[in-house]
Amino acid sequence: MKNSIFSKFLLVGALLAFVNQSCTDLDTELYSEITPDDFFQTDAQFISALGAAYTALYGFMGDYYAAQEVTTDEVVVPTRGADWDDGGHWRRLHTHNYNPNDPIINGTWNFGFGGISTCNRLIDQIGELADPAVAAPFIAELRGLRALFYWFMLDTYGNIPLQTGFLDADPNPPTASRSTVFDFVESELNDIVGVLPKNVDQSTYARINFYVAQAILANLYIMAEVYTGTARWDDAIAACNEIINSGLYRLENDYFSNFKTVNDGSRENIFVIPYDAINAGGFNLHHRTLHYLSQQTYNFQAQPWNGYCSLQEFYEAFDDNDVRKGSFITGPQFSLTGERLMDESWEQPDPNNPDKPVDPDGAPLTFTPEVNELAPFALRQAGARIGKYEFAIGSTPNLDNDYPIFRYGYILLIKAEALWRQDNSSAEALALVNQVRERAGLDMLSSLTEDDLYWEIRREMCFEAYARPVMLRFNRYNDEWWGKTADANDVNNGETAILDPHVNIFPIPESQLNANPNLVQNPGY
Repeated sequence: MKNSIFSKFLLVGALLAFVNQSCTDLDTELYSEITPDDFFQTDAQFISALGAAYTALYGFMGDYYAAQEVTTDEVVVPTRGADWDDGGHWRRLHTHNYNPNDPIINGTWNFGFGGISTCNRLIDQIGELADPAVAAPFIAELRGLRALFYWFMLDTYGNIPLQTGFLDADPNPPTASRSTVFDFVESELNDIVGVLPKNVDQSTYARINFYVAQAILANLYIMAEVYTGTARWDDAIAACNEIINSGLYRLENDYFSNFKTVNDGSRENIFVIPYDAINAGGFNLHHRTLHYLSQQTYNFQAQPWNGYCSLQEFYEAFDDNDVRKGSFITGPQFSLTGERLMDESWEQPDPNNPDKPVDPDGAPLTFTPEVNELAPFALRQAGARIGKYEFAIGSTPNLDNDYPIFRYGYILLIKAEALWRQDNSSAEALALVNQVRERAGLDMLSSLTEDDLYWEIRREMCFEAYARPVMLRFNRYNDEWWGKTADANDVNNGETAILDPHVNIFPIPESQLNANPNLVQNPGY
């Protein structure tokens, strides 16, 4: 299924030059050679055009993923001697000392607004060239995808420019408030749901349909109190119910089937990014997390980079009988043919640097849950590695797995959380959480505390780019954890220091402020 869908998205054909015009060159005549007589006549032509917008999602697993994971107690990128220092920006993400010049901050912005610009361009172009009646569902689809990108951006930066046109776009749009952008995303989705298809099959796979729009709304509403100061629990429940009551989705019996190399048959994944090792790269988590020698474990075509790992406390938050603990790779490491991997560059005693840590088990490569230090000499084998997604034997630097953005398991937990926040003794909330726990092989809970709910969400959604927003709405993002002190500064109320939560949204990148004088930097930066 994936290859046929993917090929549809990449059939740019005669439209290639048309859709690749610079998004900043607003004076260019974009369709002097393309008219309604020779394009936008068939579904294939519309889908060809939409491909440019969907391929913008392939950047998700880069800086955006890092921004949502490395800023939490879930993932850390320690400095391992000469590796992964990169000017200290990985440490600044971890300790919440990020700044407007950090590359992850700017890269995340470019990912989101690049997608928004492409959607705006295509909406304008299709609107100009196509029969409105025929174009309506495709424009609705693009508006839904644009709403998804805007949700990514309002979540991470809060106050952002709101641009809905391309040909008549303001070259220097002003900053809009987070509440204004929230209202826009909500309005857009509610306006298009009646046009979006409700069928769930090959024709809508990896595309915005009715249920994907509801999933965006569910995520928007569960975070509404964080975004706007006003809770929207009932609306979150209603959006979840549209998906649950459809009967079209279910929990897969095997949790990890959702993350396999071939996972396009999952009934749990609501919306995915259809990565492809050859034609649609960008999913390189195996290279980011695994040790250099892990190339021999999986017969990879290139050597991994030995970076991302998990924090020991997060690893230990999983019971040993929790199926989802298989999301981590720990312990002795072996080659594909069973030989013990030996790291010739293991950390040996250094008579000239007695403070430099020594690998406790020597040359044998053993992934340990403990990370000895954040910098400068984290051990080469330190940290449980991320193994939630299948790493196929013989993989290239890009994985073939379709990455789930929205998954039915999380929809159940969003509804459970919304119910619980209205009534801490909600029997329905408890039943929903127990449904997810049962699949994980855990005993049923008899009651539901905040900690129970929080940790069930964190365990279920680990390494899926939801750690930061979940921590924010449970007021735990500013806590102290390994390698990080609590978020506070010299702000005070006259007597005692108080929490400074400005780090809950990222700074507007300095390069964007320099390019657009109408942008306003977020407070605290």
